[in-house]
Amino acid sequence: MPPVAPVRRTAARLAALLVATLALGVVTAPAAPASAASRTGLLAAAPGDDEGGTPALRAQLDAASKGWLEARAALNRSVTRQQQLTAQLKTINAELTVRDAKVGEIAGVAYRAGRLGTAAALLGSSSPEGFMDRAAALEQVAAHEDRVLRDLIETRDDATRTQTALTGEIQEQRKQVAAMAKRKQQAERALEVANNRASSSGGGSVQGTSSANAKPAPRNADGSWPPESCSVNDPTPADGCITPRTLHALQQAKAAGFTRYVSCHRPSGSGEHPKGRACDFAAQKDGFGGVASGGDKTYGNNLAAYFIRNADALAVLYVIWFKQIWLPSSGWKAYSGGNGDPSSDHTNHVHLSVY
Repeated sequence: MPPVAPVRRTAARLAALLVATLALGVVTAPAAPASAASRTGLLAAAPGDDEGGTPALRAQLDAASKGWLEARAALNRSVTRQQQLTAQLKTINAELTVRDAKVGEIAGVAYRAGRLGTAAALLGSSSPEGFMDRAAALEQVAAHEDRVLRDLIETRDDATRTQTALTGEIQEQRKQVAAMAKRKQQAERALEVANNRASSSGGGSVQGTSSANAKPAPRNADGSWPPESCSVNDPTPADGCITPRTLHALQQAKAAGFTRYVSCHRPSGSGEHPKGRACDFAAQKDGFGGVASGGDKTYGNNLAAYFIRNADALAVLYVIWFKQIWLPSSGWKAYSGGNGDPSSDHTNHVHLSVY
């Protein structure tokens, strides 16, 4: 069995593999044609800061959520590796038992019959042919016994290395747990600062339901998310470009029945829209209007619940809806950085940001 090298992964390690461009062809036009005013309302509602909050706040939320996702991915890798090492150690221990039994058997035979000595084996020969046969037998017994002992020692060395690797793996897991807690605190502190400066009331969780499961977006072999650029065409009326993962989330939401008006890329702003990593899903059927109510609000609640249910599969950084923000590390928190209009307050659309 080859040696088992200790594994020490950190949350900052990401592979440089770019996900292949997903197939296009998804059209997210509303059921009824949206007016030009409603389609552009999100852009015109809050000049200079159309997503509410501040660029600094969104940068903190982005960094905190990314760091938390990376820390969790590293922890998951550590857990998987620990399970593998534990299985290997179990196999090695079983092999040790077999080897010990074999060595004991050889020792028992030697004790009962007397260990073959070179002189005894050769002097007992009555002919040249017998001499050669006994010499060959002596060599075979010695080689076998030596091989068993060497295998036993090597197996024990493997067991020791495996135990050392397990110890290092556990230490790495503890580091990742600490990193996850730190990222969670960063996000919550950023929100507390923003909420203290605003007059909006705090809030609890958004009450929505969703049982639909999204198809997971492609990952690296180690479970991490590959870096992506704004490299595929935005199929929404916003035009521009989005990342393959954003397109995947858009396609999955549409497949789950959320087919109302959507706008993704925007060339300006300080959030993820210019990077192609965000989409705004209108609650109303005809685009971005006033504050959602009734069935429109229920639609928004259910859409937000869908993204949260499938946050791991879709690499969700955060979801904003009705003056609330959902973070993978913290759940729902108050988001009070709006300008008092439905767009920046996110009371007419669900905002989705992906990794």
